[in-house]
Amino acid sequence: MTLLHLVRHGRASAGWDVDPDPGLDELGVAQAEATAAVLAGLGPRPIVSSPLRRCRETAARLAALWNEAPVLIEPAATEIPSPEGIPMGERVPWLRAAMAGTWAELGPRYVSFRDGVIDWLAERDEPTVVFSHFIAINAVIGRCLGDDRLVIDSLDNASITVVEIDADRRLHLVERGREADTLIR
Repeated sequence: MTLLHLVRHGRASAGWDVDPDPGLDELGVAQAEATAAVLAGLGPRPIVSSPLRRCRETAARLAALWNEAPVLIEPAATEIPSPEGIPMGERVPWLRAAMAGTWAELGPRYVSFRDGVIDWLAERDEPTVVFSHFIAINAVIGRCLGDDRLVIDSLDNASITVVEIDADRRLHLVERGREADTLIR
């Protein structure tokens, strides 16, 4: 069995409808540092991050505690893509509406995104810490529970969800991440 620690990034400095790739704000940095302190005793082990800045900055806190361990960038761990051609200012309303539904309702492009996240994780062969996003981690939780909704848990920023991979490459939920009423902006 291989354990994976899935970390939602710390709070971003700007909303999804304002900046396509914001870093962390002051609270997000503090969240990242606190989560790194919780995870410090696990490693060092591989650290993987979404290519987006808020994840990379969250991962950097753990990498620093592990003597500047390398952070591998993995596109499969990224945020759910917004629809092609949608104006920046319409991204948040689209996401809020999508979050109320299922992957099947969103259609093949989004089912493929979800499956890509899950398939990539299922191929990990050593304990790894993965820094990712609210929807991507919920996709994993949904697969573990057999639930097709986009949002299963209201994961807090810098929360840690733990899953394990069995010998048949199936994911199993070990520990749900801390929940909070976080702002999707």
